[in-house]
Amino acid sequence: MRILFVCIGNICRSPIADGLLNRKVHDVGLDWKVDSAGVEGYHVGEQPHPFSMQVCMEHGVDISAQRARRFSVEDLDQFDVVYAMASDVLKDLERECRRCGVVGKMSKVMLFLNELYPGKHADVPDPWYGPQEGYLDVYNLIDAGTDAIIRKYAAHSPAGMKPDVKVKMIL
Repeated sequence: MRILFVCIGNICRSPIADGLLNRKVHDVGLDWKVDSAGVEGYHVGEQPHPFSMQVCMEHGVDISAQRARRFSVEDLDQFDVVYAMASDVLKDLERECRRCGVVGKMSKVMLFLNELYPGKHADVPDPWYGPQEGYLDVYNLIDAGTDAIIRKYAAHSPAGMKPDVKVKMIL
């Protein structure tokens, strides 16, 4: 399984999702590729936002080695599922696919929170504009959403999960 998370600048929401899901798939023994990107190039090469790194570190997830990168339509060939963290990001991805003539590949793209709240088309709020506490709210949403992704796709993973792993998120 290959999963890409996409937000605007790849420094707040998508790095948290990338770090959380990477840790969880490692913990349950899945051989998945997880990455993140942004639809804009504002922060290419930069670390995640300091508050994103802090909230992850407080939960035992180190995302400090991540570096922001910009989404490319070639990502649609490299990943099985691409999660837009919000509807504005989804629209930007659709626009980029139309511009590049690859609209058919949009079938791989979906809103992240639809895994947690099917059909609600909810957005993960962008914490960039708010106080530090907003990053914890975003972390908690992403934590629950990444649990839903593992529940959905782990059973279909060729390697499956380690049979002796008891993880609260899977139960």
